[in-house]
Amino acid sequence: MEIPDLGPFWLTLKLATVTTIILLVIGTPIAWWLAFTRSRIKVVVEAFTALPLVLPPTVLGFYLLIFMSPNSAIGSFWVSMTGSTLAFSFLGLVVASVFYSMPFMVQPLQTAFEAVGREPLEAAASLRASPLDAFLSVASPLAFRGFITATVLSFAHTIGEFGVVLMVGGNISGRTKVISIAIYEHVETINYSDAHVLSAILLLFSFSVLLFVFIMNRRFPVGIG
Repeated sequence: MEIPDLGPFWLTLKLATVTTIILLVIGTPIAWWLAFTRSRIKVVVEAFTALPLVLPPTVLGFYLLIFMSPNSAIGSFWVSMTGSTLAFSFLGLVVASVFYSMPFMVQPLQTAFEAVGREPLEAAASLRASPLDAFLSVASPLAFRGFITATVLSFAHTIGEFGVVLMVGGNISGRTKVISIAIYEHVETINYSDAHVLSAILLLFSFSVLLFVFIMNRRFPVGIG
């Protein structure tokens, strides 16, 4: 069997890596705030971050496409600054993927931080640790399992995206054609052999990801760093 073009696979890995790093940076403080805040708007923020779980990907992709189009304020500003559109670009895929995979980063981290509780943080504060020191030296090690789960699930979810990336990025080879779109294209053209190979790669990868998460969850029970 001839090996199909693996360019979409490597592009997908690049997209998933960049998206996961960005989600770690912005998702961690959001999850921390949700875990410990008593604000009345907590439920609103929780609902907003969880919205991609129930919203059809095409709906989210449509509004993101409008948001990034040259006719929008941000889209036109991006065109004036770079000379290219934000939509149908790799950066556009990153923006869409960050929104679409947000709950897979925030929810596991929020659960992990809630499991840590306030007591270890109060003990650290009593020893004159700053909030940042308490987070890095106390909360983060105790929430290690949550970080592993959130990182792996966010990465894997980005790997399997289809509807959102198709709406925002289209099917541009070398720029926006990720592996899920490549599989769809092969099926449309009755090229089942290449579709089988790429699908098998995704199947094995997804199984490996889930296996890794379950192993790590057994190895690092809640509250153990």
